[in-house]
This record gives sequence, C-alpha cells and structure tokens, in this order.
Amino acid sequence: MGKLTVGALRAVLVVVLVGTVCVQALMVWVLVSGSDPEDGSLPLTPLRVITVLGMVSAQVALVCVWRLVAMVGRGTVFSHTAFRYVDGVIGAIVAASLLWFAVTAINAPGQREDPGVTVIMGGVGLAILGVALLVLVLRMLLAQAVARDVEAARMQAELDEVI
Repeated sequence: MGKLTVGALRAVLVVVLVGTVCVQALMVWVLVSGSDPEDGSLPLTPLRVITVLGMVSAQVALVCVWRLVAMVGRGTVFSHTAFRYVDGVIGAIVAASLLWFAVTAINAPGQREDPGVTVIMGGVGLAILGVALLVLVLRMLLAQAVARDVEAARMQAELDEVI
C-alpha cells in the first residue's frame, strides 16, 4: 500500500474515532445528568445505551484496523499476530449486529401497524452479520497466506543449508 493510501486511511480512522468518542461523551452526559428529554413515545434511554455500546464496537474495529494498517506498513501482516486483530474486527461486527437486533426488538412494539419496518431492520441486522462472515472468509485467506509464507520460509532455510 502506498503512503498516501495509508495516510488517508489513518486520517479517516482518527476522524471517526474522535467523532464517536465525542458523541459517546455527550450521550453519557445526558444519561448521567438526568437531562434526558424523553417524552415517553420511545424508550430513549435503552436506545442511547445501545448506541454508546455500538460506538464501542465501532471503536474496537477502528483500533484493530489501525493495527493491521501498521502491520501492512511494516510488512508483517502475514503473521500469526494479525489474526488477533482480524478476530477483533469480526467480534466487533458481530457485537454491532447483536446491538442492532436489540434496537429492532425495542422498536418493534411501535411498528404494529407497519411490521415491514421491523422486517427491514431485521434484514439490516442479517446484512451486518453477513459482513462479519465476509471478514471471516478474508481471515481464512490470511491463514492460507500465512501458511504459505511459513512454508516458503522453511523451504528457503532448507535451500540455504544445501547451498
């Protein structure tokens, strides 16, 4: 990856991370201070808690991607250490999906006249799980690449001994 690409990706990661931390701080302040303007139409407090937790899952994914980008820059991404960060991304995506299903369950009683909204929200949750499965497939490709890299290093070591 080029330095411009890495720099741009890191800039985006920093902006998103700072933005989520600011929104989290404001939401926690609203919850702790008791200045919640909830009017009773929707249970906003659980939705705010879920939103804060959802941002935590996004932040975990951002930090893991940052670490993977750093490994790419050093040329060490094809190692067993990378699996920890890829697993972190997968876990964060699964957590986000579960939180989305919780939002769907909280929202469902208000959608009795139009249950299609709940079905669409459930579909979005499944799509988020699909992204986790996609990253899992990419993890399997990384495992193959690491195995081949280890095998190539072993063969090179044997060749060096023969020479």
